[in-house]
Amino acid sequence: MKTRQQTADGFYRHLREWFTAFLPRQRGAAGNTITSCRHTWNMLLGYAAGHHRVAVEKVTFAMIDRATVTAFLDHMQATRSWTASTHNQRLACIRSFFTYAAAAEPTLAIYLADLAAIPRLNGPAAAPVKYMTTDAVTALLAAPDSGTRLGLRDQFFMILMYDLAARDAEMLALNLADIDPRRLTADLLGKGSKPRRLPITTETARHFGRYAAVFHPSLEPGAPMFYTVRNHRPARMSDDNVARFVRHHAATAKARCPDVPDRVHPHMLRHSRAMHLYQAGMPLALLTEWLGHADPETTLIYAHADTEMKRHALEKANSTTSQSPLPAPLWHDRDDIIQRLCGLKE
Repeated sequence: MKTRQQTADGFYRHLREWFTAFLPRQRGAAGNTITSCRHTWNMLLGYAAGHHRVAVEKVTFAMIDRATVTAFLDHMQATRSWTASTHNQRLACIRSFFTYAAAAEPTLAIYLADLAAIPRLNGPAAAPVKYMTTDAVTALLAAPDSGTRLGLRDQFFMILMYDLAARDAEMLALNLADIDPRRLTADLLGKGSKPRRLPITTETARHFGRYAAVFHPSLEPGAPMFYTVRNHRPARMSDDNVARFVRHHAATAKARCPDVPDRVHPHMLRHSRAMHLYQAGMPLALLTEWLGHADPETTLIYAHADTEMKRHALEKANSTTSQSPLPAPLWHDRDDIIQRLCGLKE
């Protein structure tokens, strides 16, 4: 007789619980993450069923072995041009389920151990982080005309985004009650619905007061912080709208400050603030918490970028020195100084 974990019923019971209970409730995975996992498993189950020549509903744990998963990943890489990053994300999703199943039913650990032997792919080096200088950020934040309604909104959005080093989605999810100008704090909801509280400056709190007086005169705590009016009703602002006004103000700022990059996108404000905090001496561990990174390795991009910037500065300095003639020594054509150095003259 087959044991429970060898049956299709046992396999699908664990898979159903992983999707409906573990990912959304225990792990707090974001909706996009769960959707991506569903796509992965839909493709994998279809491939495994065809590979083992059984109906999809007959797939068992034993059929999702190392050979099948490896063949599936290779097939998808060849037919769908999966990058190394996509390959590794799909593999992590598959292993995550087997880790859950092994914890729920220890006898299933043998299948997890089998998949552990599948190597991750090494992709190309990550692109260097793009950020703005402090002069460029200052020019960008000063570009909107705060005397107008939209200019006031755009300026406060960018000031707050830079101050918090927030993601675009975190900014757009803010409600009015998430800013406390008395305690100088802001509450953000990050990836995986993970909250974090960050400090804001007194200057940002002052800008918040001006913004709220115009856009939130009734002070409804649950109202979206940033909104546009659609059909005579306020609705959360879209990320497309944010990208549009950031590009517009960046073009204005560049006419005043050549340090402003040719292409500026909202996330560059987050990168810029993170880089400036690191350069000001914030430890990487604290910066990881500030940015809401789940993996501390992600925060290392700022250390690498700072090191690379210093290396380029050193190379430039060395190049300038090698091309310029050395200054003549003080004793050039001065026999009296030479004689004193050599002890030949008192």
